Amino acid sequence: MHDDLLSRARSWLAEDPDPQTRAELARLIEAGDVAELADRFGGTLQFGTAGLRGELGAGPMRMNRSVVIRAAAGLAAYLKGKGRQGGLVVIGYDARHKSADFARDTAAVMTGAGLRAAVLPRPLPTPVLAYAIRHLGAVAGVEVTASHNPPRDNGYKVYLGDGSQIVPPADAEIAAEIDAVRGLDEVPRPEGGWEILDDAVLDAYLARTDAVLAPDSPRTARTVYTAMHGVGKDVLLAAFARAGFPAPVLVAEQAEPDPEFPTVAFPNPEEPGAMDLAFAAARANAPDLIIANDPDADRCAVAVPHAGDWRMLRGDEVGALLAAHLVRRGAQGTFAESIVSSSLLGRIAEKAGLPYEETLTGFKWIARVDGLRYGYEEALGYCVDPEGVRDKDGITAALLVTELASELKEQGRTLLDLLDDLAVEHGLHATDQLSVRVEDLSVIARAMERLRARPPASLAGLAVTRAEDLTQGTDTLPPTDGLRYTLDGARVIVRPSGTEPKLKCYLEVVIPVAGHDGLPSARAQADAVLATIKRDLSAAAGI
Repeated sequence: MHDDLLSRARSWLAEDPDPQTRAELARLIEAGDVAELADRFGGTLQFGTAGLRGELGAGPMRMNRSVVIRAAAGLAAYLKGKGRQGGLVVIGYDARHKSADFARDTAAVMTGAGLRAAVLPRPLPTPVLAYAIRHLGAVAGVEVTASHNPPRDNGYKVYLGDGSQIVPPADAEIAAEIDAVRGLDEVPRPEGGWEILDDAVLDAYLARTDAVLAPDSPRTARTVYTAMHGVGKDVLLAAFARAGFPAPVLVAEQAEPDPEFPTVAFPNPEEPGAMDLAFAAARANAPDLIIANDPDADRCAVAVPHAGDWRMLRGDEVGALLAAHLVRRGAQGTFAESIVSSSLLGRIAEKAGLPYEETLTGFKWIARVDGLRYGYEEALGYCVDPEGVRDKDGITAALLVTELASELKEQGRTLLDLLDDLAVEHGLHATDQLSVRVEDLSVIARAMERLRARPPASLAGLAVTRAEDLTQGTDTLPPTDGLRYTLDGARVIVRPSGTEPKLKCYLEVVIPVAGHDGLPSARAQADAVLATIKRDLSAAAGI
């Protein structure tokens, strides 16, 4: 076993094109670090519907140039097998460590395989890449990003020519082609031959953002903005200037791209502490709202003044606000969300007489809904212009929520006032999440096994009226690793995260509200029920 492990490591070392990971692996081999080598060579980083995502480093279980070259070669073989020989593959990348290298390697592989490759001119938001695929008539797109993961990670997200992320069976078919790649010396990688795009594609994306806003809407709301050390700042500022909004006040410490993300533990607006600098800037500048993007700017977080300070809106709250705004503007088409998001969207769509659909988690599913007009999921993702970007887009979502805040400001009202109105009209839909980050993935597997073996009969004193194992699929959903519990006035979904080592439990409680006077007591009741569901579910799952 020891000799086999060293042999595989030496074989990998011999063809590693990256001096940095080659030196790293040589040190491990020389030190005879069997435990670390076993961790890196105990399998291969799996390509799935999220593409690839993992920790940077040497070996097949890490993100590195060797793994990316194999992934690109597998994607190229898949595209050629589908008759896309000679087609264009457009490639974008963020500002993380190695992102530019991975983008260049992908372009080289595509060119060597007889496809055409075009690389975005610099690190840009993921939605610009998603837009560029259809704008340029590409057969596929690749975005090198790990979104809001920690600094040590990177990833590889694949889109097909419809501008949407891959779903089964394409992921398995691409994975099979990746597995068929043998040595890297068999993958042609010319030194050039691909195109570096100019700013025309970015200009076209920015021009498309005009479609998000009503032509005569007020543009008066003042914002504080943080890019969370990512790539969103320049594009968002250009979009806001184009729209005529006041220039956002920047959170200076987080404005420029920095792959180390030095001011946050995790570069995710949902994580504790990530918004502290933005709150400080807001206290100093008194804007109408705070806007935050995650590092690749496909997510949008919003915070508002509340009780003399600031509070984050939940993704479900922003999702409902944008839906209500679009309904008032007369939007037509299907409203869609993932199953872990608040059921309030369905109530809003039903009241407006609009089609509504639930999908599995992820915009790869939401973007494929027929006739989609608006889609969102609770993890701060919003698709407000599916004709432009068939994915979540933190730039256009920021424009739309700032337009809504401006309209309410003209009426002497706020986003919180509109949320109150929605609660009175449709019932208070209170959501929360029990999220457990683990070092050992077996903890998640054991929790899921435990819940499947002994599903709870009640949570917070509410009877579980229906328990569904979503691995079996449903009449409207394909199979997925998840559990759904329907309670009397509540709902719980449990699933492993697709992108992080987390077990996620999504909770919702619906409380009828007779009028605005009843909102404080309804919120107190909802908070108490959610807290008790959390406690009972944690015990049932053994976490």
